[in-house]
Amino acid sequence: MNLVARSLRQSVKIACLGLAVSLAACATRPDPANPAAVQAYEETNDPIEPVNRYFFELNRFFDIILIKPVATWYDGVVPDAGRQGIRNFLDNFRSTVVIANDSLQGNWDRAGSAASRFGINSTIGVLGLFDPATGMGYPQHREDFGQTLATYGVPEGPYIFLPVLGPSPPRDLTGFAVDSFFDPLTYIYWGGPYTVPVTRFVINGIDVRSRNLGTLDQIERTSVDYYATVRSLYRQSRASEIANGETDHENLPDIDNLNFDTNEPQAVAP
Repeated sequence: MNLVARSLRQSVKIACLGLAVSLAACATRPDPANPAAVQAYEETNDPIEPVNRYFFELNRFFDIILIKPVATWYDGVVPDAGRQGIRNFLDNFRSTVVIANDSLQGNWDRAGSAASRFGINSTIGVLGLFDPATGMGYPQHREDFGQTLATYGVPEGPYIFLPVLGPSPPRDLTGFAVDSFFDPLTYIYWGGPYTVPVTRFVINGIDVRSRNLGTLDQIERTSVDYYATVRSLYRQSRASEIANGETDHENLPDIDNLNFDTNEPQAVAP
């Protein structure tokens, strides 16, 4: 037991040392005499890049030893119909968040569509396990408070990558917090105040990771800089969501959903 405790303390010390080194190495603004470098720095908008890279690699480590193996098992053991039912059920419970944010954006047509979808799938679809609403002309769409803030001109803020949550710039992190008030599961105290939301968060993360096994492997395999690629894809994906898909990024992987619960930080692989 003492050996385990000593090992844990040593691991914490190593992690703290790595974080301290990363904090000391925060990205510095380039020389103003080099306008190209200054422009690249501003476009990247990643002033704490060394810290973000540290947490990115920490997430990759936990993905390799835990998340990816569990997601691979889930993908191999649970049949397609079962996984789709779980996905439908989880998405259905997010409908209140979608309806609230569509309404806050004044997008009444989309809010009405989301409300109709929720009503149909919660009844005919057996609490959302099935998705008859799509076939009835009410396709799924996503909205969150981060998107709502963006529609009102709130800037993204500097890029931040957090453990477990993954890409979490201030606007989207604020949106995640506010969306919890729109989420009915926040108010279910079954087994403790956070049992239900955390359980949903974990299941959602495993499900999303299982759906992106091949995609993430390909991105990592073909990227010169995996961290920079994920950062770019995250921003492009969010831009597409904010514009309700009316951008040039139609075929992007769902990077913001690779977190254990963006739209619900879902446990990003890295």
